Amino acid sequence: MTVADDVLNDWLRNAHAMEEQALTMLKGQEGRLENYPDLRQRISQHIRETERHAELVRGCLERRNTDTSSLKDAGAKLVALGQSLSGIFVSDEVMKGSLAGYTFEHMEIASYKMLAEAARYVGDAETENVCETILAEEQAMADWLAEHAEDVTRTFLQREISDSDTAKR
Repeated sequence: MTVADDVLNDWLRNAHAMEEQALTMLKGQEGRLENYPDLRQRISQHIRETERHAELVRGCLERRNTDTSSLKDAGAKLVALGQSLSGIFVSDEVMKGSLAGYTFEHMEIASYKMLAEAARYVGDAETENVCETILAEEQAMADWLAEHAEDVTRTFLQREISDSDTAKR
């Protein structure tokens, strides 16, 4: 195994931890979104996609004769739990969650671009294809969040004016 293979394996372990972090954040947000049905539905869909992403990355690692990092996965979940819980204490949780989600999607997009290139570099076409597939779904989620940012903002502000309890969630 080459140094590039070792790097790819380490990056794949990081990607798996990133997906675990995303799942924790998304599930926390989904569970508290009551008054934004379109956003909640899209987050629910992305949770299913993200669960599949974690499985796909785990499959790449197994095929490459390595495994996930329990320590990295646990650390990522812990960070995400803190992020998720912090939303409870802000009056504009849906807005902060949307902003965090959009930002996180772009981190994932950049990560999967790098992973696809690293897989191409070492000649692992199967991992490259997996990363390209995941990349497309992460890009679609980021695009959806961007396309609906104005609607979510407008709805939040309208609800904030009339009843701040429904605006938050």
